[in-house]
Amino acid sequence: MEEKVLRKLFLGFIHIHILHHARQEPIYGLWMIKELHQHGYSISAGTLYPILSGLAKDELLSVEVKVIKGKVRKYYSITAKGKHVLAEASQKCAELFQEINVEL
Repeated sequence: MEEKVLRKLFLGFIHIHILHHARQEPIYGLWMIKELHQHGYSISAGTLYPILSGLAKDELLSVEVKVIKGKVRKYYSITAKGKHVLAEASQKCAELFQEINVEL
């Protein structure tokens, strides 16, 4: 039960991570899975790709399809709307983390 609740919470953090990295430079799925793994998240392609598609559908990410060594790869970049959402999320995270740290 606890793991299920943590997974739901961490999915929000994963969205923020994706927007953050897409703001720095275009990202692609496999790279993002490895990056998230470095932060302690265990996420499969079957979980990540629907998140990326959803962020693109919500116009927070734009998608550019490139052929790299004969393979099609989708690169995701943050949009203006995505930057706005990331800024709001960052502010809310900062407020929450400040509150949590005061209480600890």
